[in-house]
Amino acid sequence: MPVPLPASRRRPGLRVLRQIVRRPAGAISLCLLVGLVFVAVFAPLIAPYDPYDQSLRDQFQGPSSEHWLGTDDFGRDVLSRLIYATRIVVIAPVVAVGLAVLVGLPSGLFAGYLRGRVDAVLSRIADALLSIPAIVAAIAIVAVLGPGIGTTMIAIGLVFAPRLFRIVRGATLSVVEEGYIDAAQSIGASTNRVVWVHCLPNVLAPLLVQITLMMGFALLAEAGLSFLGLGVQLPQASWGSMLKAAADQQFRAPYAVIPSGVCLTLTILAFNTLGDVVRDVTGDRKTS
Repeated sequence: MPVPLPASRRRPGLRVLRQIVRRPAGAISLCLLVGLVFVAVFAPLIAPYDPYDQSLRDQFQGPSSEHWLGTDDFGRDVLSRLIYATRIVVIAPVVAVGLAVLVGLPSGLFAGYLRGRVDAVLSRIADALLSIPAIVAAIAIVAVLGPGIGTTMIAIGLVFAPRLFRIVRGATLSVVEEGYIDAAQSIGASTNRVVWVHCLPNVLAPLLVQITLMMGFALLAEAGLSFLGLGVQLPQASWGSMLKAAADQQFRAPYAVIPSGVCLTLTILAFNTLGDVVRDVTGDRKTS
């Protein structure tokens, strides 16, 4: 009778999650990000006011018992707009990085496994795209497709795709030198099976680390494009557009940049810290 494997062996993802939670930095970062998801889902129940309600006589009010974080240039409650803007914080990085994975992962796997002309062509395309500054490429894509949150996510995803391609390709090149790849080829396994069944699981560690870090970069890029007026369009709330509106009125309300700026900084720091913890955990698993 076969002996059942321990839960940690049967579900390695659960083991990694437990190791992340056991580290203070990982636990705090994960709790902050989970909290953002909770706020985004239940924003209508949490927000004290409608984020689109305007009251021009209440412009630039400071923090008070009625408006905990004050009001903006249209008299709208800043706290309510921050809460609703968490939906963009949750959706934009997921969609943008998801598009980058959809483009960069399969191309990187097949380039690293097949090598030869396929690798040469895909690598030259990636090098050409990487030679263009990321923000310039994103602005060019948004200029062609038009401003908006949808085109912003597409632009960010396409900008990140070649970077993800290089990482996956490099990891795959080291994996194909392993003996189990030769064994799979010797028994007649197809290219698709070798790539998806044998190569993919062994490049997941660096891929997961890069995805976590890219989430923070994607959020920063979305905020930057919204700051420039190319991302989320008014009256929809975004931390980047709120920061832009506050910066335009910095002499009338110098404190207005603090709420959105602090939220943006803490969230990006949480993504980057979680990426570092994931890198350490997966590195420990590789060496153990």
